[in-house]
Amino acid sequence: MKFYLDSAKLDEIREAYETFGIDGITTNPRHIQSSGKPFLTAIGDIADWIGKEGLEGKEVFPVSVEINPHLDTPEEMTAAAREISSISPNFVIKIPCTPAGVTACRLLEKEGIRTNLTLVFSVSQALWAGRAGAYFVSPFIGWKEDGGEDCRGYIRDIVTAYKNYGWYGRTQIIAAAVRSPKQIADCAVAGTDIVTAGLAVFKEARNHAYTAQGIQIFTDAWDNTVK
Repeated sequence: MKFYLDSAKLDEIREAYETFGIDGITTNPRHIQSSGKPFLTAIGDIADWIGKEGLEGKEVFPVSVEINPHLDTPEEMTAAAREISSISPNFVIKIPCTPAGVTACRLLEKEGIRTNLTLVFSVSQALWAGRAGAYFVSPFIGWKEDGGEDCRGYIRDIVTAYKNYGWYGRTQIIAAAVRSPKQIADCAVAGTDIVTAGLAVFKEARNHAYTAQGIQIFTDAWDNTVK
């Protein structure tokens, strides 16, 4: 399973890459807003950082960048996608999983522009992403679990459906809006390709209170051992 960082802040991206060896980045309009930069500046800075790290390439270190959410026709969506994708070969275009978005996804993939159908909240929506040949599909986890749903089964069913029709691996499944170490573990057990989460979630997942307690116990024993 690959780990992507959900952020548009360069300091977080650098730290996540150096500490966790993240495999890619996902952004959305809220992340751009949090970066404090205009849209084109924020994504341009990420593209520059990728260049400095030697990560350029269509199959290396994907960065999902979302189109303007006001756009609601396939023609508008594809035009925006072409403009954004021209900035960096690493950019994958995030498009909402709406009827217009699915149509735009199919057209863009035929042109060789990689897409990420996002805001997916059901297995039936994920099926449309697979049929359209999306490079990524992003089923959301945190929002659904906030509403009381069990998301391990949700992701497992998408994985099973994709395997049934030969889409597994062709359209990679990004478990998105992941907010806890438990959700990371659930997605791994369910067989998702990728988990994307904020830096704080990855830090939390790396730690455990018993590990800290055990280190303290062993440190005390070491210090009190007869020399």
